[in-house]
Amino acid sequence: MKPASQWPRTPACLFRSLSFLLAGFLLFSGISSAAPFITLSKTSGPPTTRILVSGRGFEPNVGVDIYFDTRDEALVVTDGKGEFENVKAFAPRSARPGEHWVTALQLNNDKGAQKPFLVQTNWSQFHFDADGTRLNPYENVLNHKNIANLDFKWGYDTGTPVPSSPTVVNGIAYVGSLEHNVYALDAHTGVLRWKSPATECHWGFAFRSSPAVANGRVYVGDCNGRVYALNADSGVTLWIYTTGAAVFSSPTVANGEVYIGSADNNMYALDAKTGAVLWSHSIGGVTSSPAVANGTVYVGSLDHNVYALDARTGAKLWSYATGDQVNSSPTIADSVVYVGSDDDNLYALNARTGAKLWSYATGGAVFSTPAVKGTVYFGSQDGNIYALDTHTGAKLWSFTTGDLVFSSPAVANGVVYVGSDDDNIYALDTRTGGLLWSYQTGDSVHSSPAAVNGAVYVGSNDGHLYAFTLKHGLK
Repeated sequence: MKPASQWPRTPACLFRSLSFLLAGFLLFSGISSAAPFITLSKTSGPPTTRILVSGRGFEPNVGVDIYFDTRDEALVVTDGKGEFENVKAFAPRSARPGEHWVTALQLNNDKGAQKPFLVQTNWSQFHFDADGTRLNPYENVLNHKNIANLDFKWGYDTGTPVPSSPTVVNGIAYVGSLEHNVYALDAHTGVLRWKSPATECHWGFAFRSSPAVANGRVYVGDCNGRVYALNADSGVTLWIYTTGAAVFSSPTVANGEVYIGSADNNMYALDAKTGAVLWSHSIGGVTSSPAVANGTVYVGSLDHNVYALDARTGAKLWSYATGDQVNSSPTIADSVVYVGSDDDNLYALNARTGAKLWSYATGGAVFSTPAVKGTVYFGSQDGNIYALDTHTGAKLWSFTTGDLVFSSPAVANGVVYVGSDDDNIYALDTRTGGLLWSYQTGDSVHSSPAAVNGAVYVGSNDGHLYAFTLKHGLK
């Protein structure tokens, strides 16, 4: 428990001095059976999380103030039993990653109770969320002003290229290597927690699929057509579903279902608990990773089409034909589907009908999956990172790297993070495209970054997963 001296200071007009608070705390500490205590509906979550606070053991019919750290969140009056239930409090948007305290203090004598709350944001799948925006709206440590101080924190050597994109959940970073394992690493130190049994693949592309993590399970596809569910804490295999060909698509988990494509020309929906097939739909080979929004699954296909499928049944709702293969993964924002094609274009489609709203032609194939935050950000094999107006497709800016761009941008708190085949990871200003920071790895960067909890995680084809944080804890 947080020391009493660090409990929230109450206003002088309502509360007694700090000495009385300490005395009250000591009194409450010595009474085990009658001591006030509180429970929280959630014990961790990102900034802005709503927390329901309930309490018992307080005096009947007295006011109790609820704090998040020193921020006064609510005032409640206990019932005749000295209890209260489900009082709303919020983790402030400004709350930094780490342990914080929720405190309940009586107004009449400063007796109270505390519970810890861990502020942390999970980047749980390739898209960040099922709808695929690749946007972390909770980041409050890294920003365009301090990102120049981003520094190497740790690197983990897998021994083979890492085109898979990392996910970060509950303090663990998960990523796959080209051959042959899925790794779980401590997100703060890079220490190995576990790795999956090796998967042999005759063409060496074992785990290009990026893991998705939900409800204590890690979901990922491999080159032999298998979709795995692994225990997130131990790596133990819980179930395997085998498709008819390689699975390079990254799974998307939504509403208790795992959506994933295969090179066997099918899109699948699997039960997340059992791996049972709920439906499959033939749409051509799939390397694109699906996005799920408003009861619809959106995915690209090597047959040149973008598809919208009913998430419950798999029935086709619409398709849109581009001029070449669609390796890019769709992003859904404000009822618009943004997706790239190997025909060198980025498309904006009506999410309900599939009608084309606009397209933007680059000088190379668009493998990169767009990130959207009022602006569309994506990379092209012409070596550029682009920012387009979401409504018109007009170019706002572009940034030229030294080679092809397969990596998909991540956007967080005014910064765009993206890799390039020129071996670099870049951080760009979302407004201007100006270079804020870069880091050169030992090989090309196909992996797509995750920017979360004041850190940036990304793989490189030099065989490493990298983690970067601010130098010396600078804020």
